[in-house]
Amino acid sequence: MSSIPPPERHAPPAPRGPGAGARQSSLREANLRLVLSTVCAAETPLSRAGVAATTHMTRSTASRLVDELVAGGLLTELARPAGSGPGRPATPLGVARGTVAALGLQVNAGFLAAQVVDLSGATLAARVVAGDFVGSSPSQVLARLADLAREVSAQAAPAPRFVGARVALPGLVTSDPGTTLLRAPNLGWSDLDVAAGLGPPLTPAGETIPVRLGNEADLAALTVATTAPGRPGPVADFVYLSGEIGIGGAIVLDGAVMSGRHGWAGEIGHVCVDPDGPACRCGSTGCLEQYAGRRALLRAAGMPHATPAELVEAVRAGDATARAALGAATRALGVALAGVVNVLDVPTIVLGGHLGQLADVLEDDLRDLLATRILSAGWVPPAIASATDPTAGARGAALRELASVLAEPARWLA
Repeated sequence: MSSIPPPERHAPPAPRGPGAGARQSSLREANLRLVLSTVCAAETPLSRAGVAATTHMTRSTASRLVDELVAGGLLTELARPAGSGPGRPATPLGVARGTVAALGLQVNAGFLAAQVVDLSGATLAARVVAGDFVGSSPSQVLARLADLAREVSAQAAPAPRFVGARVALPGLVTSDPGTTLLRAPNLGWSDLDVAAGLGPPLTPAGETIPVRLGNEADLAALTVATTAPGRPGPVADFVYLSGEIGIGGAIVLDGAVMSGRHGWAGEIGHVCVDPDGPACRCGSTGCLEQYAGRRALLRAAGMPHATPAELVEAVRAGDATARAALGAATRALGVALAGVVNVLDVPTIVLGGHLGQLADVLEDDLRDLLATRILSAGWVPPAIASATDPTAGARGAALRELASVLAEPARWLA
């Protein structure tokens, strides 16, 4: 039997009308995005020729796009290295500092934080204000946060163009780009339009900065997944625990937070580890945070007003009550995390907040517990790392906003 010949194909007609312009604009945007992302992700600075080779563009196309991004304030030319061979050394490229930035804000049970982070990942200004915000008045707290936002925005030097602001909150928020906090049990807040209560932060030039919300643990996890906008971190797949009065969680796959259908995935602190356990603020019983949350853990250790560092000292000194409390918290973590890993096959655990500060005294026991409870541990042993920056939510909030520059660079060219 003879084969059927393929249909004859003709070259498409030359594009006409507004559609051609739209396609040309889309191609330019895609190419700008590719070039900017390539430079951001590079471990060592690339030249224009290096950008062309990495992106498989012609050198003239890559050079033209780089020139646009440099002129627009997103990329910059770095100092040329001293040439050791013949010819003129190529000019390396870097991400411009201080030209565009985002404002990251965080409300925690024990502090408020604000950071201005630019596209290079540099922190241009930051401040933390301690306080006890459990059961606090949302209007009063948001007024203080608004003052903090104005303060750090004015302190940012050099003065950048702001792409947006985001607030990291320890609870459920409406899906991106949402402005409503649905529930934050440890703050005692619910059904709150945070953006309205905060008011639009102002730049020093008097321009308003659009405000969005995010879950604190999801945003803090971004600081592990990315070291700077567009630059991957050391691990791409992990379970992140954010430890404070409560415990937040996030699942990161291939560098992106797995948010779930409504953006509420990762609430590991409210996984039940004992149905007959103590009542939780969420309305359930025996939740993980009732054993491993900072306040519950210190209370069980007989040290309700201590710091995590002081608990570590007590454990190392052989304090029996402190050791028993830490053991109960570690067992609860093992139960909850083993369930997560068995379901999702993400065997790397990153402990943040107070859990990161306690990692030295609980890591070995936690690893042993996970090894007995995770089905695949014989082939892929669980790995445990720590991240101790308590204001990671604020930085992650700024990183999340800066992602819009990498997605649509043409919009942000000066």
